[in-house]
Amino acid sequence: MGKKFLTAIGILVILILLGIGSGTLGVKTDKLNFTLPQIANTLRITGPNTGPVPAGQSTTKVVSEESVTIDVVKKVSPAVVTVGITTAQSNLGNQNFGFGPFGFFQSPAPQNQQPVSQNIGSGFIIKSDGLIITNKHVVSDTTAKYRIVTADNKTYDVQKIYRDPNNDLAILKINATGLPSVELGDSSSLQVGQFAIAIGTALGEFRSTVTTGVISGIGRSITAGAPFQGSEQLNNIIQTSAAINPGNSGGPLLNSSGQVIGVNVATASDAQNIGFALPINTVKDSINIFETTGSFPQKAYLGVQYSMVSRNLAVINDIPEGAYIQNVVTDSPADKAGVHDGDIITKIDGQNIRDTNGGLSAVINKKKPGDSVELTIYRDTNETITIKVTLSESPS
Repeated sequence: MGKKFLTAIGILVILILLGIGSGTLGVKTDKLNFTLPQIANTLRITGPNTGPVPAGQSTTKVVSEESVTIDVVKKVSPAVVTVGITTAQSNLGNQNFGFGPFGFFQSPAPQNQQPVSQNIGSGFIIKSDGLIITNKHVVSDTTAKYRIVTADNKTYDVQKIYRDPNNDLAILKINATGLPSVELGDSSSLQVGQFAIAIGTALGEFRSTVTTGVISGIGRSITAGAPFQGSEQLNNIIQTSAAINPGNSGGPLLNSSGQVIGVNVATASDAQNIGFALPINTVKDSINIFETTGSFPQKAYLGVQYSMVSRNLAVINDIPEGAYIQNVVTDSPADKAGVHDGDIITKIDGQNIRDTNGGLSAVINKKKPGDSVELTIYRDTNETITIKVTLSESPS
C-alpha cells in the first residue's frame, strides 16, 4: 500500500512537471504564447556559462533601446533636413564652426568676397508642402541665401524665412509637395531620465547623425549667443545628455515613439554631454499663431544685456538681487529712459526680478511693444530710483 501511494505521488509530480496536470494549474504547452526558437530570435546572449562559441560565429545581444533607436531613426530621418547658406565669405574651410557661449554657430571673419556655399545647420519638415522648422540663429544673416538638402539628397532654395522674435526659432518655406513630415509630441509631459534621440547634420558635414541620451533636466534658463553678436535669454529649456554638436542646431529631439519633443538649440562649450532644446509645445504655439495670422507676434524690447544676481551673490557683495546691467544698447528704450551700465533692476511694475522666477526676460516677455513699465533700479551710489520706460518692438 505504501509503495502504491508513493508511486502515485511520483506520477503526479511528473505530470505536473510536464505541464499536463490538472486544469487548475492551466500550464499546458499548447497554450503558451511563445516557443524556444522565438525566444532565441529575440534575445541571443552568450557568456561564461553558455559554453564555447563555434569558430567564425559572432554573438548578438538585441536589447530594447537599440530596437527603439533603429525604429525611430527609420521613421524620422527622411523628414530631417540640412540647412545650407551661400554668402560672400570665402575660405571657410572645414573648421568654420566656432563655439560661442552655449555653442551657437559662429562663422569666421570674411577674407574675400567670393560667393561660398556651406552647410550650417539642421531642420525638420512639419508640413508635406515644404514648411520646415529650424533655429533663428541658423538663418540669422538676412543678406544670405539659404537652401535645404533633404534626406534623399534633393536641394531646394528657401523661398521665405519667418523669424520668431520671441524664441530662437524660424520657419522656412520651400516649393515642394509630398514631403515626409514629423509628428509633434507633447513636451509638457517630459520626465527627467526618459530616453531621448537627436538627429542632425553634425559639424555641417555628417548628415543624419544620430545620438542618444536622456532628458537631464527641464525648465532650464540659459543665456545663449556668440561672442560680439549679442545674446538671448531662453527660458523653459530642455537639457539633454544626447550629444548636440555645431550643425545639429535646428534638428529634432525625439522621444522613444519618434515624436518631436524639442528643437536642438545649443550646447555648453565648456562641458560634455550637456545640450539644450526648445520645448516643442513652445514651437507649436508659435506655429499656430503663424498659421492663423501669417506672422509671429512681436516681442517687447528693453535693450539691455544683463546677468542675474542670485541670492548668494547678493549676500556676498552686499547688493540686492536683480538683473545686473552689463550693457545698454544705444538708442534702445532703456538707453533713452536713462538706464546705465552697472545698474541693477530689482523690480518691474513692483514685481521682484529674481533668477528663481525666470529673471528679467521672463517679465519682459509677458509685455507687448508700446507697454509702459516702471523699473526700480539700484545704483552703485547706494540709491534706489524709479524709471519709466516705453518698450519698443524687438529688432529682427
